Order: sequence, then C-alpha cells, then structure tokens
Amino acid sequence: MSRTTITLPSDLLDELMAEIKAKSKTEAVITAIRDEIKSKKMERIRSMAGTMEFTKSADRLRHGDKRLG
Repeated sequence: MSRTTITLPSDLLDELMAEIKAKSKTEAVITAIRDEIKSKKMERIRSMAGTMEFTKSADRLRHGDKRLG
C-alpha cells in the first residue's frame, strides 16, 4: 500500500463518512474508490449487452468439455 497526501473538502469527506458509515477517513476513501471502480466495470459490461454472439448453447458450454469429467 502506498501513502498519498491529498486535500479534500471536509464537508464532502464528512458526508461520505456518514453516508457509508465509515469509521475512518481512510476507510471512507477506500470504499468510495472501490465502489467507483466496480461501477465503471459494470457500465463497461452493460455497454456490451447485445453485441456478443454465442455460437454454442449454455448446455454445450457447461457439459461439452470432456476434460471436466
């Protein structure tokens, strides 16, 4: 983990801590960063909806590989 010094508006940080019920400023910021990353990944996945074509059925994908037993 690395240390970083940043300047944040106290009212914004206080609101974040209250909203997510964080016990520390560090916990609040880490949680907010993780949530933002997760949100961006979900957006990317949603944007691909309807753009992929599958040629195999779910059953064939699930049971078609003989290496899996």
